[in-house]
Amino acid sequence: MRTVAVVLAGGVGQRMGAATPKQLIEVGGRPILALSIEAFDRHPDVDEVLVVMAAGHLRTAAAIAEPFGKASRVIEGGDTRTASTAAALRALADHPGDTRVLFHDAARPFVDRATIDRVLAALETEAAVAVGVPSSDTIVEVAGGVVAAMPPRETLLRFQTPQGFRLDTVRKAYELALADPDLRATDDCGIVHRYLPDVPVRVVAGSERNLKVTHPLDIVIAEHLATENPPEAQ
Repeated sequence: MRTVAVVLAGGVGQRMGAATPKQLIEVGGRPILALSIEAFDRHPDVDEVLVVMAAGHLRTAAAIAEPFGKASRVIEGGDTRTASTAAALRALADHPGDTRVLFHDAARPFVDRATIDRVLAALETEAAVAVGVPSSDTIVEVAGGVVAAMPPRETLLRFQTPQGFRLDTVRKAYELALADPDLRATDDCGIVHRYLPDVPVRVVAGSERNLKVTHPLDIVIAEHLATENPPEAQ
């Protein structure tokens, strides 16, 4: 069974406030994008890495991806996460339906092998797999500026990536989603959950190191993580 990792770098990082997309910012002397590609290029069970890059930066991304033997292509992404995933699915049109596909945010450069292992292991029996870590904060629902509900914290997780799928499952979910004029989604498991409600989304454990670089302060943390020795996979 073939495994493809899709590194989604289509965003421009507006919340970062930088002049360049955040995935091209260097931490530890290397672009964030390079670190994310490398995590999958090194994994023995990943056969191919497809990079989806923001428009106007494909040449730079191709130069970053070129040293990695499993990086097959760099393609242009869309204006939204959903559009970028749809572009990746079109690029994988010739791949069989039982292909395992991992969608990963390029802005998460410190995903470890153990997390990838857990997603791939779950895909042996499941069609959709999410990665989650417990919430250390109390999460509340707010309506009109006041607290409307306080879900029990022990039932809540923060999602990370990679999110894994059998290709035929995520293809079908996106066919339905893209035909919906009211489509709203922030990640791929959300698409499957909404449009294929009979398909369970299995959740496996993530890692607190699997930081998403979103705000300027995250760069400070990322610099620290990039310079320390990675811990043993756990």
